Amino acid sequence: MASNKPVKKIAIVGTGVIGASWAAEFLAHGFDVVATDPAPNAEQNMRKFIDAAWPALTAKGIAKTGSRNRLSFSQDMRKAVSDADFVQENGPERPDFKIKLFADIDASTPPESLIASSSSGITMSVAQSACKHPERCVIGHPFNPPHMVPLVEVVGGSKTSEEAVKRAIEFYGSIGKKPIHVRKEVVGHLANRLQAAVYREVVNLIHQGVVDVADADTAVCWGPGLRWGIMGPSMLFHLGGGEGGIRHFMEHLSGPFATWWKDLGSFTDWPEGSKETIVDGVLKEANGRSIDELAEVRDEVLLELVKLRMLQPQTLTK
Repeated sequence: MASNKPVKKIAIVGTGVIGASWAAEFLAHGFDVVATDPAPNAEQNMRKFIDAAWPALTAKGIAKTGSRNRLSFSQDMRKAVSDADFVQENGPERPDFKIKLFADIDASTPPESLIASSSSGITMSVAQSACKHPERCVIGHPFNPPHMVPLVEVVGGSKTSEEAVKRAIEFYGSIGKKPIHVRKEVVGHLANRLQAAVYREVVNLIHQGVVDVADADTAVCWGPGLRWGIMGPSMLFHLGGGEGGIRHFMEHLSGPFATWWKDLGSFTDWPEGSKETIVDGVLKEANGRSIDELAEVRDEVLLELVKLRMLQPQTLTK
């Protein structure tokens, strides 16, 4: 599958929230984008999403060739991907559906095209299992919303070539994303597993009555969450170790950490009543604000954080 062909045209398969967000991101970077989705009003809903996202993308910086006019739509998936250099798939998280969809995309795209999936749960080994050219298929899992958050997790399947992984990483990096290579397939990839681990303990503490929903959220976003936006946990603990760095940290705090780990919640399903408690707590914390209003607040702060990080001449996280 060796190819040095530059990416000029991108196909978006599935135009829900993730697909529409990807479309906005690619348009802002000056690509021709063709989108496809069989759902009623899919095109209308996608264009509405892109229009709403455009001010934030403008604030981030739009390429000279970036334009919403470079977007086209087709309900014929095979036609949409027929001359795409890169495909970003965002279909439902159902293995049987994903396998057939990938086989159809694979059969309809030029052989040198790269096919990426936004799948957060289905591994590429499963998705590519019916493809004739599985070596060009990768997971390119974004962090929601893709047009705002730079992280992309790139994961190959059992039949994916090393070159395809490299090409995907280079492509995402070329448009300002922060791609990471997840070297082994695991359920949930990396970032969602980290979220799940933290949230399990949040649920555990709420369920035990240690803290309410609002205070748990405050503890995360005004404590470790602020630091995590600057450096990862291992680097932060390197600083926490003082002059001795991470080695000093391990020598003096690994014991307390082990004690805390033993006391963490270890359940594998939601404790009885916990869902209702959290729903009530979230609605109380929202204080009447709609989902759109809350998302606007989130995106305003995200934009400033991303702009600040991008201004740094050198970061400790690549």
